[in-house]
Amino acid sequence: MQQLMKQAQKMQQQLADAQAELAATEVEGSAGGGLVSAKVTGGGELLAITIDPRAIDPDDVETLQDLVVAAVRDATRRAGELAADKLGPLTGGMGGLGGLGIPGL
Repeated sequence: MQQLMKQAQKMQQQLADAQAELAATEVEGSAGGGLVSAKVTGGGELLAITIDPRAIDPDDVETLQDLVVAAVRDATRRAGELAADKLGPLTGGMGGLGGLGIPGL
């Protein structure tokens, strides 16, 4: 049992380290051929939106809004993929310790 607890603590530390690394990693997504880009952390926090002036048409605000949403979705999707790549091996793809349901793992 003690060995299992040591293993669980080690995995919990590895998971915490991976989550900290994700939070510090920036991921960018774009839309409209790069007219609008969004930058998020690996944890999904929105950091910045960049809009090329060519995307601004006062008579067509809806297209710009759609491009912003698409860029944020693209960046968030990429962050999710990064998280899956980094955390998947630690959780065994089953939400922690092979699905033993130990909280925090």
